[in-house]
Amino acid sequence: MKRIIPVIVLFAFSNSSFSQNPDAILGKWITTSENCKIEVYKESGEFKAKLIWFQEGKKKLNDYTDEKNPDPALRSRKVVGMDVVHGLHYDADEKQYIDGVIYDASSGKEWDSVAWLTEDNLLKVKGYWVFKFLSETKTFKRLPDQGTQ
Repeated sequence: MKRIIPVIVLFAFSNSSFSQNPDAILGKWITTSENCKIEVYKESGEFKAKLIWFQEGKKKLNDYTDEKNPDPALRSRKVVGMDVVHGLHYDADEKQYIDGVIYDASSGKEWDSVAWLTEDNLLKVKGYWVFKFLSETKTFKRLPDQGTQ
């Protein structure tokens, strides 16, 4: 029993130190359905995510524009490379990234968002309208650091 306690304590501290590292979210991620890739980065103290790839439909990837944006001046911008999440800040008490906004280019709408990392290194991003129970959650797995696009 005396040998088990130090192992449990070590595991508890190593697990909590991972979840306490706000930058653990940085990097490239792909949805578990493997139809969308994002890159999470940090700029001016906030976490953002840009769309770097998605499964093509009838058009070529670079032909998709933000045509449903409520701002007519932005409707011609390319969807690939566009920020789709902004404003996330890490809350150490909640162990979540909070106060974010997620943009859905297919509808031109923005939703409040939160994100968190699971113990098995999955990224969960929840977009919600007013109440968190009116939401949709997407799950992403980390991509290897090989410049995958």
